[in-house]
Amino acid sequence: MALQPAAGARDRNPWEVDSNRRLRAQLAEVYRLWGYQEVDPPTIERLDTLEAGGAIAGREVVRLAADEPLGLRPELTASIARAACTRLADRPRPLRLWADGVTFRSSVAEGDGQRLHEAIQSGVELLGEPSAAADRELMQLLLAATATLGLRPEHQPTLLVGHHGLLDALLEPLPEAQRSVTRRALTDFDPLALAQLPLPEEQRQRLTALLTLRGEPASVLAELEQWIGRVPLLESLAATLAAVAPAAERQGVRLQLDPTFQPHFDLYDGLVLKLVCQGADAPVAIASGGRYDGLVRRFSADPDQAAGTGFGFAIEAIRDLLQQHAPQSQAPAPWLVASGKGDLEAVLGRMAELHQAGEAAELHGRPCNSEAEAEQLALLRGCRGAIWLAG
Repeated sequence: MALQPAAGARDRNPWEVDSNRRLRAQLAEVYRLWGYQEVDPPTIERLDTLEAGGAIAGREVVRLAADEPLGLRPELTASIARAACTRLADRPRPLRLWADGVTFRSSVAEGDGQRLHEAIQSGVELLGEPSAAADRELMQLLLAATATLGLRPEHQPTLLVGHHGLLDALLEPLPEAQRSVTRRALTDFDPLALAQLPLPEEQRQRLTALLTLRGEPASVLAELEQWIGRVPLLESLAATLAAVAPAAERQGVRLQLDPTFQPHFDLYDGLVLKLVCQGADAPVAIASGGRYDGLVRRFSADPDQAAGTGFGFAIEAIRDLLQQHAPQSQAPAPWLVASGKGDLEAVLGRMAELHQAGEAAELHGRPCNSEAEAEQLALLRGCRGAIWLAG
């Protein structure tokens, strides 16, 4: 019998479960305040939904042995977008939804063995609003939710912002056959791949310079204007960033515009976001998202409703980040209720009184000879103390 979980699967201890639950509850309360309604997408989906038209590589989806092609969800967005365009198609737009739950990804480990990656995600989806107002709402909501997490100055939270359209505009002068591979080299931050592209030296130097073009939004936007002119995309992005800058400053979140930034999954075709904090040893990504109109278009019969934007928080990354600096407060430990004669009826009655008062209490079902012995048992079990019934 195997004594360990599958590679990449998780055994979560009581403290981790409690911390995860509190973080999820904190975020859910913010989502509700902003008018978002909870949904619960299925853990199991058809592969064509999970792979989102090739936006998510098939090798990252955990496949199931079934009569039809099924898999476990690697993220929540595709399933929610599908449901929004089918079961919720008659709901008025914009549609504001939130969900949390476990996601699963697959990768190839050393020795060509499969490795699972199990994680808890919490996030929102705003569907049916194609305007820049949805992008602003998304960023403001992300900042409002972040404010509840308890991040500290030493975490140095930075919100990376990019835009799929920026790369399109920057790559437009290139031959069409070179755009896809060049985009990949830029988003992978791979100067060696750029150096090997069959491009004129001037174009290659400009593209290499893009790898270091990131920082304070206003200065990056000014530089981009020199490259591609004063196009509507830059004006819209500048307005969005200016609108959320005051909230970011109040919460100690630095905004950084990065024209080459793209999230892990290729779901997004507009604004893209990633919230990164400084951990004890390395940066930690705790949230990501963006606009995914093309994904919604795959499920929607109404082109006017083919718009979506959202983000997801990585719950366990947040928990571990906060734990690195100071343990979060845990729920109060229970009392241990014991009896000198092992009188279960009396013990259960006393526990019921404690429970009615909102106090956690656990049962010691065997006779306990003294109050000192009860206190020792309580200490060993991590209880806050003992309640000993002598008679």
